[in-house]
Amino acid sequence: MLTDHDYMRIALDEAGKAMATGEVPIGAVLVREGRILARAHNAPISRKDPSAHAEMLVLREAGEKTGNYRLAGAELYVTLEPCVMCAGAILQARLSRVIFGARDPKAGAVVSLYQILNDSRLNHQPEVTEGILRQECGEILSRFFKEKRIKADSAVK
Repeated sequence: MLTDHDYMRIALDEAGKAMATGEVPIGAVLVREGRILARAHNAPISRKDPSAHAEMLVLREAGEKTGNYRLAGAELYVTLEPCVMCAGAILQARLSRVIFGARDPKAGAVVSLYQILNDSRLNHQPEVTEGILRQECGEILSRFFKEKRIKADSAVK
């Protein structure tokens, strides 16, 4: 049986695919009963869709596969703390657990800026685990943005 670290490595592999195509390197994997339902990476640029975050894409794919938008019992592994949009979709899908690698101090809606997933005023609160492969998840993002800055600086010269 795969562990949280194993699934997060799969999500990191997806993040690498995003990076290779110029997308912000975030990857996600959706698992239920030890079986991967979907895996995806950020694709808003290539899809010309602001909602094409890795989390949204795995939720859509799993909904299609299962024939239901409710994904009770499913666990989401994602390399970066979900944003407000993704946190809302996670609640609507009724995921049982969300596992993320790195915090997002600028847009995180799970622990950093907002705590949407544990708001008792809402009708569902999934279990949250943070920090799985935190360093690796943060490093791929740092490397991506550093390379973007270097390219932007050299284009100005």
